[in-house]
Amino acid sequence: MARETWASRAGFILAAVGSAIGLGNIWRFPWMTAENGGSAFLLLYLLIVLVVGVPGLLAAFVIGRRANRNPVGAFKSLAGSRFWTALGVLCVVTSIMLMSFYSVVGGWILRYFLESATGAYFAAPETHFASISYGAEAFGYQLAVLAATSLIVAAGIRRGIEATTKVMMPGVVLLLIGLAVWAARQPGAAQGYEFYLEFDGAYLAENFLSVLGSAAGQALFTLSIGSGTMITYASYVDDDRSLPLDASAIAVFNLGIGILAGLVVFPLLFSFAPGPTEGGPGALFVGIAGAFANLPGGRLLGAVFFLVVLLAALTSLISMLEIPVSFLVDEFDLERSTATWGLFALVALTGGVNAFSPAVFTLFADQLVDLLLVLGLTGFMVYTAWVLGPAAIEEYLEGAGPVSRPLVIPWRYAIGTVFPAFLLFTFYADVAAVIGLSTGTGPLLVATLLTVVPLVLVARRSVSENRPQPSESAD
Repeated sequence: MARETWASRAGFILAAVGSAIGLGNIWRFPWMTAENGGSAFLLLYLLIVLVVGVPGLLAAFVIGRRANRNPVGAFKSLAGSRFWTALGVLCVVTSIMLMSFYSVVGGWILRYFLESATGAYFAAPETHFASISYGAEAFGYQLAVLAATSLIVAAGIRRGIEATTKVMMPGVVLLLIGLAVWAARQPGAAQGYEFYLEFDGAYLAENFLSVLGSAAGQALFTLSIGSGTMITYASYVDDDRSLPLDASAIAVFNLGIGILAGLVVFPLLFSFAPGPTEGGPGALFVGIAGAFANLPGGRLLGAVFFLVVLLAALTSLISMLEIPVSFLVDEFDLERSTATWGLFALVALTGGVNAFSPAVFTLFADQLVDLLLVLGLTGFMVYTAWVLGPAAIEEYLEGAGPVSRPLVIPWRYAIGTVFPAFLLFTFYADVAAVIGLSTGTGPLLVATLLTVVPLVLVARRSVSENRPQPSESAD
């Protein structure tokens, strides 16, 4: 069957920005910032998004547009090896794992949006969140969010995803700007800005490795790279688009909205909550809900705030669901609606485990997914630089402008060496933190070198194995 494409450049960028922004910038970003020293985390996050994230986005775009297929089909058709096809399978698995916990949070947001009309969470925000965050009711709201996501994805690229995000994303930006102006007038705004924006070098020096790993994971999470989302979205892009320009635009929009979300959340947390580090994944629902309980017009403000977060959640869930849907459509020639609703049933099962188990939810949301995203992007970069190689350069240059064209060679070799080494270093730092192992930079560097060198050699070997061999008659 004929493959769809985006109707416009704006549609592609808004859909990609919507995927990147999502809950990562509104729910997870303030939580992770608070747990990692505020401004110290923010600085590393900004640097990683710009220096590593943009080249990483570009690598994913090159793979997707070159193959015009989902992650599994892309690696299978371009490389023809089981090793790289497995990387595509990892993308599909990661996307399902992401949806499994992300849809639980989406259910929380939907519930709070609806409850804002009655102020049900006003009296005792912490107790209320504890009582509704897991269990049968949480699962019910999760199913409602998954159903809404599935309806949009089943409608297709242009009539579903593109049409929806063209409405949602401007709405999210306008509402966030209004909320930021309002939050600036609250009593604790100055303290919130200080925690969020004033650089704390001492904290960063004492906790560099842990903050670095968290910042890298958050950067990949918010940019939706490492899971195959951008490979999938780029597979619907026409050849005349400038991939470097699109990648830069998406990263800048992502940073802007992430910073804007912090300008809403931190003033409110310092004005009406015990502090920014209280609550973990529930900080948004406990601290911010407490703010609305103490304000005139709190029900309306609460409804507006949670509407913004709900729209952001849906844009991300749409992109996550599109990965396995495109896989089933491309590789098994299934109808889009059949693939979508079949995956709805699967994610309802895997997500239900997250909805009933706080321990499983925390494992997915705070640790496992970050590690998988780092591994995924490392693979994308090495593959693009060494397996695609000259083909990647050709794809990069299609539609590229005079500013980005001279950067193609430095980009190729950076994503083939420096950036994978950096990502693997943060991966091992994160693993050490998760298992409680105290280690210095020396062992982490050794582990990084022992991984990145063989990975590059495997990539280069796979190129020679797939290069056409001369026939015997030519001898």
